[in-house]
Amino acid sequence: MNCLTNKYSINTLAMKVMILMVIACFLCSCANKPKHAFEMKSSQVQVRSYQTRAYDTTDKVLLLRSVIATLQDLEFIIDKADIEFGVVSATKLNRYSIRMTITIRKRGERQLLVRANAHYNLRTIEDPMPYQDFFAALNKSTFLTNHAVD
Repeated sequence: MNCLTNKYSINTLAMKVMILMVIACFLCSCANKPKHAFEMKSSQVQVRSYQTRAYDTTDKVLLLRSVIATLQDLEFIIDKADIEFGVVSATKLNRYSIRMTITIRKRGERQLLVRANAHYNLRTIEDPMPYQDFFAALNKSTFLTNHAVD
């Protein structure tokens, strides 16, 4: 009889622990997520508008090389570059750390779309100025490349 009592009390204890675990999981799943997790100061369409430029060329490799040269001119260190996918990642370490990812994709038959995405401390930079600086430098670089000036 003593053996049955111990077996019963162990099963009861295990059942109580399982019920407490289910309740704890339920309460954790009901926790509110921080409101700012998906909020942005600017609208996503507005941010994308100054992150993206169209170029009248179909030479993806040449444009990618111009992007790499531009990033290096702006004192970025190239982390990764993939010609096939048209992606370049770079980091700038100058009193702060900015990570920039540039993607190039086809737009229609005669254009390529360049999108720059900059992050500071894992947060997207929404200020248009860094993007404008990058694209101004890229425009100069593509002009020089197209006119065979080194």
